[in-house]
Amino acid sequence: MSAPSANIFQRVRRRRGVRQFVKFGIVGASGFLVNFVVFTLLQRLVPNHAAAGPYYAIYSVAFLSGGVSNYFLNRAWTFRSTGHAGKEAVQFLSVSVMALLVGFAVSALVSPYFGRGHKTWFLATVSGIVVNFFVNKYWTFRSVK
Repeated sequence: MSAPSANIFQRVRRRRGVRQFVKFGIVGASGFLVNFVVFTLLQRLVPNHAAAGPYYAIYSVAFLSGGVSNYFLNRAWTFRSTGHAGKEAVQFLSVSVMALLVGFAVSALVSPYFGRGHKTWFLATVSGIVVNFFVNKYWTFRSVK
């Protein structure tokens, strides 16, 4: 790598927001996996899982399962927060509910084309990543310097 491009890479890497976004992505990937496994297991256990009611119930449980694991990992590793854990947990859960509602809206929009399975789950879940990061960074964990 040439010196100027290495210098730019090092400057970007040193930026706390960039490091946090990368860590948030890694944590998000682990939560995505938790979400996927729970969604898949519940699909196998819940009768008529492709109907609207069961789909939204399964999607909610899976989404919030991934969210709970993400909260603990983001608090400890991504943002290294020392703020009030209870307050941050309520805020993080509130953001997760906002992202869940975005996921519901995306599910409603795409399910006529893809059904209520993994394709719809994927699009709905991905839809909340950017919102999740910025709202959690600037509201939930804003006291982190």
